[in-house]
Amino acid sequence: MLSPQEVKIGCAPINWTNDDLPELGGDISFEQCLSEMALAGFDGSEIGTKFPKEQHLLKKAIELRNLEICNGWFSSYFTSKPKEETIEAFIKHRDFLHDVGANVIGVGEVGRTVHGDESLALFKDRPYLTDQQFHELARGLEELGRLANEKGMEIAFHYHIGTGIETLEEIDKLMELTNPDLVHLLFDTGHATVAGDDPAEILQKYVHRVNHVHIKDVRQEVLQKMKAQQLSFLTGVKLGLFTVPSDGDMVDLETIFQILDKNKYQGWIVVEAEQDPHNANPLEHAIKARDYIRIKTGL
Repeated sequence: MLSPQEVKIGCAPINWTNDDLPELGGDISFEQCLSEMALAGFDGSEIGTKFPKEQHLLKKAIELRNLEICNGWFSSYFTSKPKEETIEAFIKHRDFLHDVGANVIGVGEVGRTVHGDESLALFKDRPYLTDQQFHELARGLEELGRLANEKGMEIAFHYHIGTGIETLEEIDKLMELTNPDLVHLLFDTGHATVAGDDPAEILQKYVHRVNHVHIKDVRQEVLQKMKAQQLSFLTGVKLGLFTVPSDGDMVDLETIFQILDKNKYQGWIVVEAEQDPHNANPLEHAIKARDYIRIKTGL
């Protein structure tokens, strides 16, 4: 079984309030979000846009609930903007996360992406990176890795549907171009599944570069509708593309847990399953996810 001394179970605030779709959970405060995470039995949280930007306020809020901060998404623009802009923003983000106790910084490349635009079809309009853009991204990520190391932290690259890095083939290319000591991988069950790959295959191949895990399930009916009607990523989210572990019908999470256990994974496993909170009660689904993880892993 996964070791409770080495693995912690977290939850993402996007399950309550969506950073990309403010209308989803716009009425839910960050205090409610954190309180319900604690009530459901999680160890910690990633950060969201509603969270306080002052370190002392955020630290007080998590300490009151006996939680930790484990990560916070960072958007890089190495494929579309001068490198210096991303570097400057990263240093500020790194320092904030370091001050609130996180050891990992999840990085997603959004210089070329359709995932935040409701007018673009997820599959038809998705971008593809050129060889030059791959190299620019690789060198930029290595620089972020060195900057993270200065604070005793690591980056975790988050492949993401709708961006230039979503398939196993694209992950392979980026991993080959980057130093494994500097660029680690954020493994996400949902994005791999939607991209058409087997998440277990990705994890088995790169488990020793994985330093952060996002688990979610996928609803096949919604995915098929998105493909048939050429819908956007955000439209899919509204329709319930993602859900918490045990509530979908596409991801074999038991195999995922077995691979993590066999390879003695150390780090955070985070439930990140954005839904419309008015259709899927966040506390109810958080409890459902936490109970499932406890039953399947003993954690």
